[in-house]
Amino acid sequence: LKVWKENQEKAKERDHRRIAQKQELIMFHELSPGSAFWLPHGARIYNKLIAFIRSHYWKRGYDEIITPNIYNLNLWHQSGHALHYKDAMFSFDVEGQEWAMKPMNCPGHCLMFGNSIRSWRDLPLRLADFGVLHRNELSGALTGLTRVRRFQQDDAHIYCTEEQIESEVLGALDFMKEVYSIFGMGFKLELSTRPKKALGDIALWEKAEAALANAMNEFAGEGGWSVNPGDGAFYGPKIDIKVTDAMDRVHQCATVQLDFQLPIRFNLEYNTGSKEKGKEFARPVMVHRAMLGSVERMFAVLCEHFGGKWPLWLSPRQVMLIPVHAQWNDYCSEVRQKLHDEGFYADVDLSKSTFQKKVRNAQIAQYNYQFVVGEAEVKNGSVNIRTRENKVDGEMKVDEMIAMLKNLRDTYAK
Repeated sequence: LKVWKENQEKAKERDHRRIAQKQELIMFHELSPGSAFWLPHGARIYNKLIAFIRSHYWKRGYDEIITPNIYNLNLWHQSGHALHYKDAMFSFDVEGQEWAMKPMNCPGHCLMFGNSIRSWRDLPLRLADFGVLHRNELSGALTGLTRVRRFQQDDAHIYCTEEQIESEVLGALDFMKEVYSIFGMGFKLELSTRPKKALGDIALWEKAEAALANAMNEFAGEGGWSVNPGDGAFYGPKIDIKVTDAMDRVHQCATVQLDFQLPIRFNLEYNTGSKEKGKEFARPVMVHRAMLGSVERMFAVLCEHFGGKWPLWLSPRQVMLIPVHAQWNDYCSEVRQKLHDEGFYADVDLSKSTFQKKVRNAQIAQYNYQFVVGEAEVKNGSVNIRTRENKVDGEMKVDEMIAMLKNLRDTYAK
């Protein structure tokens, strides 16, 4: 009970809405409820998260694509979303026909897959899309960044053969593990199996569930995951990934889902290379996967997980240079420019505040480092390093300091 109470208090202090306002990261406005305005420092974090995932795409063989934001509603009738999801879509008239803003990317990706003749040699095909999505959430349900109307996902769809399901799922789980270990968050896996209202061939469902189970056994070991019977989507089984933050709260952000139905609805197929009559073409299996989920929601989760103390690689305020006297302002500005040229967010406090006040202000603003500069540092071509926890690391040459920061940034150091 004591731990629970402490975590409740911590959660209040770490509320992302409070931190985001204090650190000037985002704002909202009544003229566009449910859509965040990303202020410069907030956009830095948002873009870093996307760049972080993008760097993994490069290593893991994904192709990034860009798709339209608005579609004729016929697309959503074909995908089946119009039947179940139309009330949550922003729809409007275009020249007498009903159109809508996309609430998800998958149907557009199916159009792209079906646009050309595909071969078994093309598979697995991993298509990633950071496209802007809109969902018409009720105004009363809108809460900070956890429930919004405009958002982006680190969304990707993998088209593969039935035989490739296990290896692709294993790859997605490995991706997820790498991401959340860098965030310092634990996770649990659940396999959600065929629901009563499932569509498609039972034998295919069983084969897919066995492939997911095999991948999870290899990834987490037998007994390292649990089954959630009958809780799969109507279109395929899925792996629910529950991550825990610094306050032991559980969030569902990442997901891996199999989909047999969209390839059928869009008549997707690939050339198998077989000469046997009736087996020349086969349907691909579609894997929906996201690591962060909604970037907005993940921003809120991480903001509270870190308590606004962003690690260096993600921080929108990395270094504050503090001259102890105005005569060292120019030197500080030169060092700041060197840091800027290396891709760091660095500022110089040129105010007339006292030295102690400048240090305190930088620490309250959550600058990861304060570099203090006096006569000795100017003579030696160095800076005197303090952390935001007020630990004094001492003097270091500018080039050595930049090398240190680059190493911390590039290794995602906490």
